Amino acid sequence: MRPETKEWSDKAEADYGTAAREAAVVDFPNHDAVCFHAQQCVEKYLKALLVEGDARFPKTHDLLLLLNLAVPAWPDAESFRDDLANLTPYAVDVRYPGDRADAELAEEALKSCQRVRAALRSLLALTP
Repeated sequence: MRPETKEWSDKAEADYGTAAREAAVVDFPNHDAVCFHAQQCVEKYLKALLVEGDARFPKTHDLLLLLNLAVPAWPDAESFRDDLANLTPYAVDVRYPGDRADAELAEEALKSCQRVRAALRSLLALTP
């Protein structure tokens, strides 16, 4: 594994840990944070995969754009499209006034993150 790939995957795991911890909070959970960090986890794992495959990518939070760059080398990644479409808006929308996540959205975001995270970790030959 390339050192830069490891850096991206380490950052992704930090975001996953934050999302999972906040999702477990009983009193005053921050559902917005769960959604944001779930999106960030997947974004960083996609970038790790692209780095590992020596693919260039722009600075973006658009998970579908990153998927389109990954699919030529990893066609099975196409199966993530619905989860990525679900997560992409959380890079920005829940971080500012006007949009708020509730418990249901946070649970859905974390589940999408977990599905994609598991698949990308497998593609990167990382232990579950």
